[in-house]
Amino acid sequence: MAIGLLGRKVGMTQLYDESGTAVAVTVLEAGPCAVLQIRTPESDGYEAVQLGYQEKPRPRGQRKRRCAATRSQRGHVAAIGSKRAKKRAAAGLLAPPKADCEPPRIIREFRTTAEGVAVGDVLRVDQFAEIKSVDVTGTSKGRGTAGVMKRHNFAGQRASHGVKKCHRHAGGTSASADPSRVFKGRKMAGRYGAQRCTTRNLKVVTVDVDNNLLLVRGAVPGPNGSYVLIRETNKV
Repeated sequence: MAIGLLGRKVGMTQLYDESGTAVAVTVLEAGPCAVLQIRTPESDGYEAVQLGYQEKPRPRGQRKRRCAATRSQRGHVAAIGSKRAKKRAAAGLLAPPKADCEPPRIIREFRTTAEGVAVGDVLRVDQFAEIKSVDVTGTSKGRGTAGVMKRHNFAGQRASHGVKKCHRHAGGTSASADPSRVFKGRKMAGRYGAQRCTTRNLKVVTVDVDNNLLLVRGAVPGPNGSYVLIRETNKV
């Protein structure tokens, strides 16, 4: 089973299959991702592979210095030779292996075994070449505070003379004297979107290894340019 990759949503387009039917696809920039750490049950209590995606800029100029990597972030991926590290080495304590790469912008862990993978390896999109379907996790578009018609697809009130200036209102939400409260879980207006969600079992249409692109059939949560997690689907 493939470990998975971090990527970015590029946008949507369409392709034509062998029968000439137009298929809507989402273009994903998947990887390359460096392996930063390998979690084991002996040291961490669980199995996982930690990946990093994209590089943080070097601290050049006032604007880039704000988003540049800190010393602790640089020490996470490379040996920086601190006093504490020298003392631990003198005491005979071996430091964990480092990926020896630039500090990444996005760091995520995939709960899977690390067979055939070592710290410092670079995973690319070619691992999805033989996979038929994937699951894509992202953050949906944030729509702020929305009403019940937009948030829950309510029909709204009647557009007649008896309804005055409340055509898009929710209407009654509970009983009167008994129970004198609103039950939990009642659909009302509120924050809509900007939540982590997963679209499952998306068919892999094309894998472009040269450009690190993965084309999947259907839509993916999030706006263009947002970060996504791509893993092999576990849906039968």
